[in-house]
Amino acid sequence: MVAMPLGFYFVVCLLTLLLAVSVHCNNVPEGVSVECRDRYLWVSIEKPLADRLVQIEAFDDTGVYPITEKYKSECGYTCTYDDLTGNSILRASYLSCHTPNPTDEVFVFNFNLIIRDYDVMVSVPLSKTCTLSLPWSPREVICEHKYMEVSVRNMPCTSSGKTSEIWGATLSVAHESATHAYKVLFLKGGEEVASMSIDDARMHGYVIDATEERIVFRAAYAQPDSEIKMINGIPVEVVHATVFFRRSWMVMIIDLTGACTTNLSSFDGERLLWETPMVLTPLMYNHSGFMSQQMRLGLEGQLLDMSTMNDWGYLLDIIGDSVWISVPYSAKGGYRWSFVQQNTYHEYYSVNLYYEHVFMDGSGRLTRFRQVKKLASPLLFQVPFTIDQTIIEEHHFTVYLGNFPYDVELLAVVLNGELFTVPEAILSGYPITNIPHSNGTHAYVIRVPFEDALVQKMYFSEGFLQYSLAINYTLNIMPQDPYYHSASVIAQIKDVFPPDFNGVCTETGIIFKMDHQKAGYLWEIGIGHYPLSTELAAQRGYILHNDSQSLILEVPVFTIGYIYEDISLTQFFGTFEILSRDAKTLEIQKSTAKRCLFKTDELIVCSPNGVVTVVASMTVTLPKTEPRRATLLDANCGPEEFDGTRVLFAFKVNTCGTRVMVDDSYVTYENEILVNRELLPEGAPVITRDADYRLTVRCHYPVNDVHQLFVDRKFKCAQKNYRSTYHSHYSLSKGYNRICACSVYSGHSGMKNLLRGNWKPDLDTK
Repeated sequence: MVAMPLGFYFVVCLLTLLLAVSVHCNNVPEGVSVECRDRYLWVSIEKPLADRLVQIEAFDDTGVYPITEKYKSECGYTCTYDDLTGNSILRASYLSCHTPNPTDEVFVFNFNLIIRDYDVMVSVPLSKTCTLSLPWSPREVICEHKYMEVSVRNMPCTSSGKTSEIWGATLSVAHESATHAYKVLFLKGGEEVASMSIDDARMHGYVIDATEERIVFRAAYAQPDSEIKMINGIPVEVVHATVFFRRSWMVMIIDLTGACTTNLSSFDGERLLWETPMVLTPLMYNHSGFMSQQMRLGLEGQLLDMSTMNDWGYLLDIIGDSVWISVPYSAKGGYRWSFVQQNTYHEYYSVNLYYEHVFMDGSGRLTRFRQVKKLASPLLFQVPFTIDQTIIEEHHFTVYLGNFPYDVELLAVVLNGELFTVPEAILSGYPITNIPHSNGTHAYVIRVPFEDALVQKMYFSEGFLQYSLAINYTLNIMPQDPYYHSASVIAQIKDVFPPDFNGVCTETGIIFKMDHQKAGYLWEIGIGHYPLSTELAAQRGYILHNDSQSLILEVPVFTIGYIYEDISLTQFFGTFEILSRDAKTLEIQKSTAKRCLFKTDELIVCSPNGVVTVVASMTVTLPKTEPRRATLLDANCGPEEFDGTRVLFAFKVNTCGTRVMVDDSYVTYENEILVNRELLPEGAPVITRDADYRLTVRCHYPVNDVHQLFVDRKFKCAQKNYRSTYHSHYSLSKGYNRICACSVYSGHSGMKNLLRGNWKPDLDTK
C-alpha cells in the first residue's frame, strides 16, 4: 500500500525549486496604474504610454526575462487591451515566474517597461509588493485566457470514485519508474502518454514550480498531452499531470490535474449566455460527497457582490447539472464596439467574465475554481435612435441621439442644411452635450431654439404653428470612416394667430390697437410693402406707441396709405389697411382694414387709374367768383359738383386739356381750374384790372411705372407683377396697390392738403 499523507514542506524541499527572495520598494511610473488583487497583480498602462510600449520584461536575482507570447502562458502572465480606455493591461499571477514569495503571503513584482522615445529605447522600471488578502485554498485552479494554472498544498490520492482507474494507472507507472528524481506523468484517456523529468516538461511548454507551501503547475491550452472531454454536453479541456518520486519504500504522488471549459458563449438577442458544468469531474476525487459552497461572478478578475450583480442584471442560475450565466447586452462592465461598412452601422458587445466556484469533494478537500471567460455577441446591425425630448413651453428643440459605445464620437451636425462642427454649433448657440451612461455607453443631446433663423416655421390658418428641424449627424467610428445618421423633429403650437388690430374712427384719422402675444416674433406688421417701424411712422406722420403690453398706431387722415372713395363736396370715405405677414416668407397671413367717413374741406387725389379728383375753395378771390362757371383748360370740362364756395372736378389725365411733362424721374400731368372774368354775369364791369381765377393742379407719376408717354393722349400703366404696396415714386408688388405723388398749385390760394391715392396695375385708360 502506498503511503500518501506527506506534508508539502517535505515535497518542496526535495524539489529544490524555491525562488530567491528579494525586497524592493514600490515604484510606479507616471501613466501606470497598479492594483494588488486577491490572486494577481493588475497593471494598466495608459494609452499614450502604451502606444510607445515595445516590450515588458520581468526580472529577479537570476536575470532579466522578456515576456514573449510563449513566455506569458508558461510563466503566468496575461496581456490584454482595455476596449474602453485603450490602455494595455498586464495581469501577473501571484505564483508567476520571477515573483519572490518567501511565505506565500507577500509577493514582490519587478518589471521593466521598454518604451520607444523617438529612436531611443528607454527602460522604465516598475516595482510593486502585494500582500495576500484571501487565504489560499488547498487546491486552486485558474483558467486564464491562454493558459491554466493549478496550485495545491496537499492533495492525497484515493481509490474510490470515477477517478480510480486514473489513479491506478498513475500508481502502476509510479511503482515501475519512480526514482529519487522528480518526474511528471501525463495521462490521456486513462493511459500514459508521456513521462518526463521536470526539466524536459519545461522544454515541452509546461512549468512545474514550488513555493514555500505550494506546488504550481501551468500549461498553455491545446498542448499535445491535453484532451477534450464532454461533460453534460459541454467541452472541457483537461490535462492530467502528476508529479511523483520514490522515497525509500514510499512513492510520493502529487496530482496537478487541470480542467477548463472551452465552449463559446451565445447570444439570444438580448443577453449573452455561457454554460459550464456544475461538477468538473476531472477535478473530483470522490463524487458522492460533492458539496458546492459558493458561486460568484466578477469582471476583469474582481468579484462582484450580489447587490452589484443584481443592479447590473448579471444572472447566475443552476439548471440541471449546468451553471448558466447571462449578461444583458450593453450591461455595465462590458464593452460595445462599433463597425461601419458602406455607411451601415454595426456593433458588438463583449464582457470579460470572472467566474468562481468553491466546492468540496468526498475526501473533504476544498477546491477554489476560477475561470476568466470572454463573452461576446455576434456582429449586430444597429440603427442609432433619436428621442425627441422637446418641451414646447421651453421653446427649444431638445433631441437625444444614442446610445453609442466609447469608440463613437460626434464630429459635426447639419441643421436644416447648414453645417456646423461640434465646437461651431456650441459657439453658434446650439449646445451639444455628451451624456455618459453607467454601462460605459454615451449619447448626445442637442438644443436648438424655435425662434432661430435655421428652424423652419409653417403657419396653418386654423391656428397651428409648426416648427421643423432636420438634423444630419456626422459620427466618427474610431478609427474608421465617418458614419452619417439623419433625424427630423417637429413641434406644433396651438392657438397661434396673426396679430389682430381693432380700428376706431376719429375726426382726424383712424386709431389701431393690437395686444401683444407670445408668438409675436413670428409676424411682421406692415403698411403696404413696408414694415411698420418707428422710422416709417416718423417719416409718414403716424403716431406710434409700442410697449410690452400693446401697440397703438394713430394714422391721420391725410397721410400715406389711405384709399379714398365716394368723394363729394361734403364727405368722403378713407380706408386704411394694416397687414400681418409671416416674418420669414413675408406672405400675408391677415389684413385689417378700417373704413371711416370724413368731412370734405379741400383735397386732391391722383388716382392710379388716371383720374384726378379735386375739391377747391373759391372764397379767397376778390371779387368773388362763381364756382359754377369754373372750368379746366378745356372749357368744356366743368365741375362735377359745386356749391356757393367750392367746386369738385374729376377728370382723366388724358382729357380736359391736361398737359404732360417728363423728366428723368417723373411724368407730370398738369391742368388748371379757371374762371374768366369775361364770363361774369351781365352788368359786371367789362373793363377790369382783376386777374382771372387760375388754380394749377399737378399729379406726378414715377417714370419707371409708365409704359408709354401720353403724347397721344392715352394713359397706360406699366404691366408688371408686384408683391407689396410702395408709396410715392417707389415700385409696387403683385396684387397690391401703388400710390403716386401729386401736388397742386394755386395762383391765389394753395391747397391745404397733399394726398396720395391708390391704383391697380395693368390698366389702359383712354
